[in-house]
Amino acid sequence: MSRPQTIQIFLPDGQPTSIREAEITNRLVKAILFPRNKMQEVAKREMVHYTGVYFLFGNTEDGSKPLVYIGEGEDCFKRIQSHNRKKDFWTHCIIVTTKTDEYTKTDGKFLEHYCLDKAQEFGRYSTDNDTGSKKPSLPESREYDLLDNFDTLKILLATLGYPLFESKRKTNNTKETFICKGKKAYAEGEMTDDGLVVYKGGKCNLEETPTAGKWIIGMRSKLIEDQILKEENGLLVFQTDHIFNSPSAAAGAILARRANGWKEWKDKAGKTIDELKRK
Repeated sequence: MSRPQTIQIFLPDGQPTSIREAEITNRLVKAILFPRNKMQEVAKREMVHYTGVYFLFGNTEDGSKPLVYIGEGEDCFKRIQSHNRKKDFWTHCIIVTTKTDEYTKTDGKFLEHYCLDKAQEFGRYSTDNDTGSKKPSLPESREYDLLDNFDTLKILLATLGYPLFESKRKTNNTKETFICKGKKAYAEGEMTDDGLVVYKGGKCNLEETPTAGKWIIGMRSKLIEDQILKEENGLLVFQTDHIFNSPSAAAGAILARRANGWKEWKDKAGKTIDELKRK
């Protein structure tokens, strides 16, 4: 169950787009975010040298889906220095550790394994890890302690702008379902804080219209390449829930043409998102 939380964010250099440290004040876990160009400055922060788990965030070359690499280290910063020389894609890093450097190497490996598994399960980001991570052997009691730590970790990541472990769909009972349809196309979805989520199983027109434009064609091609859309019985079908940054992008993918999604998406009573959300 979601509940109210108080999160403290500290800006070491006073810049809101620079280094940020975040914590829930009564919890053991703490996170620090920094842009890649702040490597020298962040090296002076003691906690970046603690044992923990870290996340490198960036985008694929075509920008279609955010990308993350998940790792662990006894001195996280040393591992990140190596990635700074070898990995091009990332622009920001988040290190998660404890306030008093209490994690062991095994703790870090467990969190790396669990985070990678959950990131792939939620599917919000593509993962840059070439191989999976082996789950280490831990006492059952310690495993549950670390799972509790993970709950704090995912809140801190989302607060810092990286909702890696957040469900694509709303988790409460107030969600409104909207429908987009045309010709053979039919899909359902909902508005969330991140955009419009089209549900798994939604059906899209197969062929783009002559006036669809390069953007619609390119977007749909990338969704096919990423296996988010797959051809089935003369239609393109969503293989998973997928978040679009706007109703119009979602409608364009489904209808295979340029579309004003604010008017194409309607609730079961026939009211558009435009009527319900913008008037």
